[in-house]
Amino acid sequence: MLILGIESATAQVGCAIGGHEGVLASTHSARARRHAESLAPQIEFALSQARIRIDEISVVAVDVGPGLYTGLRVGISTAMATAFGLGVPMIGVSSLDLLAFPVRHTRRLIVATIDARRGELFTAFYRQVPGGIQQVSEPRVVTPDDLYGELQAASTECLVVGDGALRYRDQLEGLTKVEIADVSLAYPSASSLVALAHPRALREEFVQPAEITPLYLRRPDAEVNWETRPER
Repeated sequence: MLILGIESATAQVGCAIGGHEGVLASTHSARARRHAESLAPQIEFALSQARIRIDEISVVAVDVGPGLYTGLRVGISTAMATAFGLGVPMIGVSSLDLLAFPVRHTRRLIVATIDARRGELFTAFYRQVPGGIQQVSEPRVVTPDDLYGELQAASTECLVVGDGALRYRDQLEGLTKVEIADVSLAYPSASSLVALAHPRALREEFVQPAEITPLYLRRPDAEVNWETRPER
């Protein structure tokens, strides 16, 4: 079983291909607002590096958010079109799960954060459990001050991961029980997407392309900007 993973929720866009042997090929780039131009060539490159044909893909996994609206639309629409064209099922995974997964071995409370712009963060909390991680709070939108207050009140040590943590590093570093993860872990990874999707694929936890639902958490910037124009 070969899985194509497509990730585009943040400033980074990428894809990976893998299965029971692990990740065979992956590629990522972070050229701002170039997701649509970057993704198709990345998929072609990953296929060539893995030495497989597109019709050998049996599952398409995609990051469903939360994240930046335009990036999510590009990734999800590409993933849906690919799955439709191949006649294969899909698996959707949260971008916050993808951030928490690489640091799953820590015993600290994992705080996954994505810079949501507008002075806000997308976040969810996770804890280590046998075999992986468990989400202990629902994905939500918070301000940096809100997150600061929650971490300050936490009774345990915390590891904050994601580009949201880097954006507000100066504010969060003042907390004694908080460590900010390395910049190399700032973005959700397509390789993590394939790794998380694989056991779900073995359990046949599939959805059809039309059933994939983005997790936006809030309205697009364009709608808000239109409604707040002075003449309105």
